[in-house]
Amino acid sequence: MASTSPAAGVAGGEGESDYTPWRATKFYIPLVIQAVSQSLTWPLVASIVSHGNLGKDALAAFAQGHGIMIVIGSLGGGLLTTGMLFGRDARGFRIFKRLNLMFAVVLLTAQVCACLPGVDTLIYCGILGLPDPLDQIARNVTLMSIPLHLLFFLRNASLVALYNARASALANWATLARIALTVSFAWFFPQFGWVGYPMGVLAMTVPVGLEFFLSECFARTYVRNLPSLPAAAPAQNLRTQFLFTIPLSFGGVLLALSGIITGAFIARADSPTQMLPVHYMVMGIINPVGFAALRIQAVVLSFPPKDNYANNLLRFGFVAGIVLSIFPLLGQIPAVAQWYFVKVQNLPPADVPLVSSAMLAAGFLPVLQALRGHAEGLAAWRKRPNAILVGQAVYLASIVTTLSLCLHFKMPGYLMGVTALLVSITMTLIAIRLGLLWVDIEESFGRIPPSQS
Repeated sequence: MASTSPAAGVAGGEGESDYTPWRATKFYIPLVIQAVSQSLTWPLVASIVSHGNLGKDALAAFAQGHGIMIVIGSLGGGLLTTGMLFGRDARGFRIFKRLNLMFAVVLLTAQVCACLPGVDTLIYCGILGLPDPLDQIARNVTLMSIPLHLLFFLRNASLVALYNARASALANWATLARIALTVSFAWFFPQFGWVGYPMGVLAMTVPVGLEFFLSECFARTYVRNLPSLPAAAPAQNLRTQFLFTIPLSFGGVLLALSGIITGAFIARADSPTQMLPVHYMVMGIINPVGFAALRIQAVVLSFPPKDNYANNLLRFGFVAGIVLSIFPLLGQIPAVAQWYFVKVQNLPPADVPLVSSAMLAAGFLPVLQALRGHAEGLAAWRKRPNAILVGQAVYLASIVTTLSLCLHFKMPGYLMGVTALLVSITMTLIAIRLGLLWVDIEESFGRIPPSQS
């Protein structure tokens, strides 16, 4: 298996023999900082929004409008993994850039269509259940976020080049510049009364533009030095890359939809105007930490194991998840909770115990996400995106089932989202592992995967 996988020769042909915990940690820490940067930038942007008209209610609408962009963008959620597997030579990288641009054009068009009269009423009023004027705020946020979305797509190519060269630290410097600029906006804008959702969108877009520019500069040398392979290589086939991306991207849609669905369930529980802002403030921290844990997938692709179930990366992922659990547990420190949620996020003091309880319940979530990331990395390395897709379908089904039961048994809204996440991530991990076990059974009978036949 290992000899036939395209990921087996990562970064100059290196294999598992060059794996050490320290090398993996040096590669992984910048990925964590990039992911956790959302824990820094989103709350900073949220503080600009929540100090404008309608306060925390506008923040909930802002999150829903931003969530629509994420759902649409998740159709291209498999692009980064595709680039890491197939964009390792010059022609394969050029094909990947074409594929990335194709996805960007189609999905940004879909984002525009979501804001058209009639369609916007169906989405923001009908599906999301937002009252006036919150539905218009959410719709405007989706429309105004199109330049931001374009920058995220354009950034994919430079990130692929940097990750494949194991130069994640350079990508991290670009992210740190983005964080620094966002911090300055969060302080500067309110000084002049520049608050509300339009300023929130601006405070997100300009820093991402800076991150994209720096990433492009850092990646230029690595792109120029990409090796040339024979034209017949599968990595240089647009159809191959497209068909690999589709299952991963469709699964990304299921994951993104889960956030919208969770908000819709909480909106139908008791005290939705109190519970929704609490939920989104908790998710503003939990989601980036969980995403950081999922970046174990990139570690597996950069340090592919000779043994499909090598325990070294599994142990690495477990320890990484334990360390990342520190972030949600910080909400148990009263001084930290009061400062962040009350002073920064403008949450009523009476709601702080609700946030702290939800963060405590989510303490084990990063560990589950790290183990899931390890399993997804193995599935991607073995060219089994369908195993990931099945896991993500199980994720969505588990989310809906758990939320339905929570709503039926009248669980408080602030705990519904966290509970659904814990159940669904566990079920996803089990589903992917079973999928990999089935692959082993197939291979034990001599069946060759289609991608290698």
